Amino acid sequence: MRAMTTPGTLLLLASILSAAPAAQPAVPQKKEYLSDVETDKIRDAGASGPRIVLFATFAADRIKKLQYEFAHLDPADSKRTDRLNSLINGYTGCIDDAADLLDASVEKQEDIREGARALQERIREILPYLQDLAAKGPERETYKDNLDDAIEATQDAAKDAEKAVKEMAPPPVRRKPS
Repeated sequence: MRAMTTPGTLLLLASILSAAPAAQPAVPQKKEYLSDVETDKIRDAGASGPRIVLFATFAADRIKKLQYEFAHLDPADSKRTDRLNSLINGYTGCIDDAADLLDASVEKQEDIREGARALQERIREILPYLQDLAAKGPERETYKDNLDDAIEATQDAAKDAEKAVKEMAPPPVRRKPS
């Protein structure tokens, strides 16, 4: 038995094939919590150490903005809760990315001393503030879950940074010719 092809069947097949989405090349997703300028800086930094420094700086920027929001609370502002949660989530994303980069860089045995120290320094400044905010921050119930996640991410990043500093071999010591 012979299959019959009619113009209608060919037209149906053509329409099905044209409706199917073409294969898209994999495009790296933009981090939602980073601005375009910040994304460009991360990309342009190249090495992992400077990227970790940038993520630590961006995390500290989110905390400064959060402090500003708390200093200028307006009870009539209906979007205040969204801004607070967005800043806390942005902070958490920056800290998580810095810690992930630390772990990957230690595995690759890259020199990330500068980045690890910068992250440790920022964490020493920020963690007490976050813990204080969790204990007695205004309107805690509106951002408590995100703040708990941020504190946990900060504590994990502190452990990762300490571990990275310990695991990294010291740089070679050059001897002076005698």
